[in-house]
Amino acid sequence: MSSTTRSASVDTGTTDPWSNLDEAGTDLNVNDFLTTMLSQLVTALRSNVTEPYASRFELTVPEWRILALLAHGETMSFAELVRQSTSDKALVSRTLRLLEDRGLVTLESEGGTRRRLTCRITPEGAALHAQVIPLARRGQASVIRMLSPEERRGLYSGLRKLHGLCTTPNKP
Repeated sequence: MSSTTRSASVDTGTTDPWSNLDEAGTDLNVNDFLTTMLSQLVTALRSNVTEPYASRFELTVPEWRILALLAHGETMSFAELVRQSTSDKALVSRTLRLLEDRGLVTLESEGGTRRRLTCRITPEGAALHAQVIPLARRGQASVIRMLSPEERRGLYSGLRKLHGLCTTPNKP
C-alpha cells in the first residue's frame, strides 16, 4: 500500500464505540457495526492488495482464491471448496469452469451432481500459483505490518476467537 494510504489512519486518541458497549448496542451506529467495518475493509483490501497481483497474472480475485485453495489442498470436493472459499455455489461453479477452460484445474464428476464434483489443481495451475503466491504474501504482509506487533496479536486473536464463536454449533 502507498504511504498516502497509511496517512489516512483513524485517530486512535478518540474513544471507540465498542469499549463501553451495552448488551442492546444502544449507542452503536451502523458504521461501527463489526459487519460493516469488516465488509468495508475486505473491499478495500481486495481492491488495493489482491486485485493488483491477481490481474498481473490475468486472474480475477475469485479465480485466485479458488486456485490458492486447491494449491493448498490439491484435491477438494466442490462442497468443501464452496465452504472454504466462503463464496456462493454459483460463483464457485463459474470460477471453476473458467479455471478449467484455462487448463489450471480439472473437474471430475461422480453421478452428475456438484456435491460429488472433485476439483484438482493441474501442474499448470500449480506453476501459476507458485508465481503468484510470493506476491500475495508480500502484499498481505505489507498491510499487516502497518500495525504494531501488539495490534497484530490483538487483531489476529480477536478475529480467530470471533470466527470460532460464530461457527460453533449452539453459539451464544
